[in-house]
Amino acid sequence: MSDVLTRDLQDGVLVLTLNRPERLNALNPPLMRALVEATRAAAEDDQVGAVVVRGAGRGFCAGGDVRAMAGVRQGSPEANAPPETLEGRVAWLRENVECVRLLHRMPKPTIAMVHGAAAGAGLGIAAACDLRIAAEGAVFLTAFAKVGFSGDYGGSYFLTSLLGPGKARELYFLGDKIDAAEALRIGLVNRVVPEGRLEAETLGLARKLAAGPRVAFRYMKRNLNAAEQGRLEDLLDLEALHHSLTGMTEDHREAARAFVEKREPVFKGR
Repeated sequence: MSDVLTRDLQDGVLVLTLNRPERLNALNPPLMRALVEATRAAAEDDQVGAVVVRGAGRGFCAGGDVRAMAGVRQGSPEANAPPETLEGRVAWLRENVECVRLLHRMPKPTIAMVHGAAAGAGLGIAAACDLRIAAEGAVFLTAFAKVGFSGDYGGSYFLTSLLGPGKARELYFLGDKIDAAEALRIGLVNRVVPEGRLEAETLGLARKLAAGPRVAFRYMKRNLNAAEQGRLEDLLDLEALHHSLTGMTEDHREAARAFVEKREPVFKGR
């Protein structure tokens, strides 16, 4: 794994750490590429039961590295730099934002562990995860208007889905900072915890999910994703199929036995 992104897998929990602390983990081309590769591998790895995304140093992610973008345009390209043509840039960006689709769609729970700033593309990455756990000092902002961008990394989709169209437009147009308490109030984050408890609380939740019924979680997440845009009739059909499939798993049979025996089930992910 690239040194701009570290990977740690323990107890079924994969922790991906954005590792450019000197730049507040701003996304440069190598980090963008590494994040796509890591999320793609995580989606397919049976050893991974849950994924946590975090930032090294003082913050989660400050968004795109504007300084690196300027360097590319001035003739100092780095690995995975965007092409010169419009068509090439569009294709390059679409491939490099694939990580948010993977975080949102992969068949296992994903969690953003947010401290410091989650701005621009960093906010998009956090919003793409299934759950967001924030430290009390965390701040959130879209930031795109400040640098004349319309926005990428799925933020317009995820914020509209999480907050509603009116609030999403407000955050994009005005670019105001949202503190952790306000983020919790409007539903942008799921929990706010003391700074010193952020890692323990987030990893504890991730381990609980990784030890849970992985087959059921896979179908549960597919149902929830379908509910975002699908018709009710289609969702009811999908739920019926997935509920029947999970009823045939070893995990379900174990959970039923454990219920009768008044003990905690031991899930095997099959």
